[in-house]
Amino acid sequence: MDRGDRRGRRDAAGVAAPLSDPAALALPVVYQDEWLAVINKPAGLMVHDSALARGETDFAADRLRDQFGRKVFLVHRLDRATSGCLLLAFDRDTASTLGKAVMAGDLHRDYRAICRGWPEADFDVDHPLDGGPGKPVKKPAQTRFQVLARAECDWPSSGFASSRYALVQAQPVTGRFRQIRRHLKHVSHHLIGDTSHGDGRHNRAFRMVGIHRMLLHAHRLALAHPASGEALEAIAPPDAQFARALAYF
Repeated sequence: MDRGDRRGRRDAAGVAAPLSDPAALALPVVYQDEWLAVINKPAGLMVHDSALARGETDFAADRLRDQFGRKVFLVHRLDRATSGCLLLAFDRDTASTLGKAVMAGDLHRDYRAICRGWPEADFDVDHPLDGGPGKPVKKPAQTRFQVLARAECDWPSSGFASSRYALVQAQPVTGRFRQIRRHLKHVSHHLIGDTSHGDGRHNRAFRMVGIHRMLLHAHRLALAHPASGEALEAIAPPDAQFARALAYF
């Protein structure tokens, strides 16, 4: 029995899904044509097997191959805890073209994130990052941020009677390991729900109101279509928990 047959897979809500029910394992499609597709990856689902999998057997790459009934080529990655737009190609030539667009900076990605504090309206973080476990060499890394909204919640924090949060748009210029999460930590505006680089006090506050996920979502993806050259834009709606967090703004 191969890995694909023994997956103990879960649907987007984290509920176990029977292997005989492929519809329960299907991922939401934001855009699809004969060359490529954009899907809305749920938070908590790993994109593919890696050294970080730690025994996980459920991967988006496997689900998508089953869902589309053909080979799929992932053009980029999203962290396990991040939801939103994930781009894939259906043939090697399209994947190569899209990969070159990524390397050239011609694939534009806008993320939505909720962080602690009220940062200035527009700010850039230019701070080198290593490549993650086993990759200690630091490389240039830059992310642009824009504040979209601010909120003040009535739960206390660090001696204050209330807590402040910001909804920001993040546009990574480079593509380093956990770049947005680590850059927000670097400027002390930690991403909410991030158990690796976040602030535990604020994470617990959001869990108390029923929000148990990391609040980072790949909202928009824009590129020139590799076949026609026409502008293509895909927008992935947030899931229920992210929408619950947005209701505070």
